[in-house]
Amino acid sequence: MRELRAVCVYCGSSSGTDAGYAALAADLGRRLAREGITLVYGGSAVGLMRELADAALDEGGRVVGVTPRSVFRTEVAHRGLSELFEVDSMHDRKLLMFELADAFVALPGGIGTLEELTEVASWAQLGLHDKPVVTLDVDGFWRPFHDFLDAIVAVGLLKPRNRALVGHVDDPARVLDVLRARPSDEREQVIGLDET
Repeated sequence: MRELRAVCVYCGSSSGTDAGYAALAADLGRRLAREGITLVYGGSAVGLMRELADAALDEGGRVVGVTPRSVFRTEVAHRGLSELFEVDSMHDRKLLMFELADAFVALPGGIGTLEELTEVASWAQLGLHDKPVVTLDVDGFWRPFHDFLDAIVAVGLLKPRNRALVGHVDDPARVLDVLRARPSDEREQVIGLDET
């Protein structure tokens, strides 16, 4: 059983058209706070990111935001967090979020969320970490993404063991148990060039 002290959550800086997205974000924020798990996220005060952070804060949770100074024009930094790191670039943001977290959850989001999810999964494939990575679904949001991963396996461009690095949870009540139960990656840390 893994110890979870901090969980990084990727999600949209917009709210989307489905009220279920905001409800899911708030639900996860509350669950993390009630379990005494620090929420690490992108530091924004808008969209699903705000729903997530505010719900955790309202439950007395610790919320750490990481935001690059360069995006202050498009994302408003949340000034009510337990801690807010201001970094120089998006790369620095993602790296610090990675370093602060024991696991990763992707909620609904756009291209940025997808990019964060696939990058941290790619790092796992390369053997750079063995922290669990899961998508948390509502109304089948992540199903096309997982279908796409399965299609890549089917055409031989992704090995099944690497496909398994991105888990899928559709019940928010189970997400923390799934993260704690995901096995450590016992593969060798150096991956051959033929790995996909």
